[in-house]
Amino acid sequence: MNPFQEIERLKKENKELRKEVEELRKENQQFKEIIITLLSKVASLEERLARYENPKNSRNSSIPPSHDYFRPSKTRSLREPSGKKPGGQPGHEGTTLEMVEKPDEIIEHIPQFCSCCGLDISQIPAELVESRQEVVLPVIQPVFIEHQAFQRTCTCGNTVVADFPDGITPGISYGHNVESLAAYMNARQFVPFHRLAEMFRYVFNTPISEGALVKAINRVAKKAIPAYELIRKRAETADVNGGDETGMRINGQKGWFWTLQGKLFTFIIASLNRGAQTLYQHFPNGFAFSVLVHDCWRCYFKVAAVAHQICLAHLLREFNHIDDCYKLKWATDFKQLLVETIAFKKTLLPEDYHKTLNQRTEFENRLTKLLEEPIKKKHHLAISLQNRLVKYRQHILTFLYYHQVPPDNNGSERAIRNVKVKQKISGQFKSVSGAESFAILRSVIDTSIKNNLNPLHSLSQINALYL
Repeated sequence: MNPFQEIERLKKENKELRKEVEELRKENQQFKEIIITLLSKVASLEERLARYENPKNSRNSSIPPSHDYFRPSKTRSLREPSGKKPGGQPGHEGTTLEMVEKPDEIIEHIPQFCSCCGLDISQIPAELVESRQEVVLPVIQPVFIEHQAFQRTCTCGNTVVADFPDGITPGISYGHNVESLAAYMNARQFVPFHRLAEMFRYVFNTPISEGALVKAINRVAKKAIPAYELIRKRAETADVNGGDETGMRINGQKGWFWTLQGKLFTFIIASLNRGAQTLYQHFPNGFAFSVLVHDCWRCYFKVAAVAHQICLAHLLREFNHIDDCYKLKWATDFKQLLVETIAFKKTLLPEDYHKTLNQRTEFENRLTKLLEEPIKKKHHLAISLQNRLVKYRQHILTFLYYHQVPPDNNGSERAIRNVKVKQKISGQFKSVSGAESFAILRSVIDTSIKNNLNPLHSLSQINALYL
């Protein structure tokens, strides 16, 4: 083969090699793109797997325990071990059933015969050895009171007929204490109407139909409206208001119960709306004197208030979920910060809130640093939470600047939990008016309890006052 032919052959081979290299480069680029796509899918699947392996439940989020379809095997509390034994602590004042000095009835048990020889000893004076008492309830029998109206004729010829008291209708009716008891048993003890009718029949020997009970309870609720309005005004002017809401079926529709509560009051609202319109309707002037404590539901920020405090208990549960999914140090550090701030508040005196506190400043600096800390893109849940906290940054540590403001919204959750208990026992409300009646009665009852008043007595007074 001559040199020219050899050169042509080499050129041809070089051209073919270049073509193969170019094809390999294209394939390599395709493989790179496939690898990038697969890595992205793997990261997405890992995140989804982390959610399935560590789903949100009542331990690490605000999901109620009733929605824990795969219930956690062990309750996870936000409380840290205190080292104390369970039960009553030293110095705790206990309560026990005590004997009375003057019992209503005395039954004497005196032996009549000797247990050894059988001799009659009934004439021998007996000595008291021991006294024991039992508490029994008498058989309840209704008392029927008849009201009789008389007339008299004056010497002038005019006939005067006496008036019946207010509330005494023609024929026979139930007394105000019967209606108050029905309202108390239904709104406080959550006894459904059919079982309430059974209770009146068999316990109180007073047969009442379910329809009559509904009307009686609604009458009590109507008479309690002035007290309900007083509670609303108290909420409107309170220093601190805790707000929460929960869903409830009302006549087949999705409804909502709201609560605004403080240390000495609880105001509950029944509504078909979960937006700020409900708050505007009952509090058109907003809360000019109140710090609102809530779970960061956005409609609360639309209402005028002195300041806001978002619930740290909710945040701690969210950080628990992120910690379960990612084992992220950022979440651990944030939880530690919140726990320390809560503990620090317990050490403050009322006058300390108006001072410049170095420890509080340090907490603020640590909070800012954690909100600015970069988080890897694959930790989507953590990024989402961080963005939300950046948005509401000024509402995280409000409780360190106001003595009466708590760091959590637990009081409101306790207030609204009664609505869920009612739902579990009785199901949905059949009408909006029935839901509103329950909200009125429950507001009066809870406010009475917070003020160390007898709730049944409070309802009886209201029912008797507005006869």
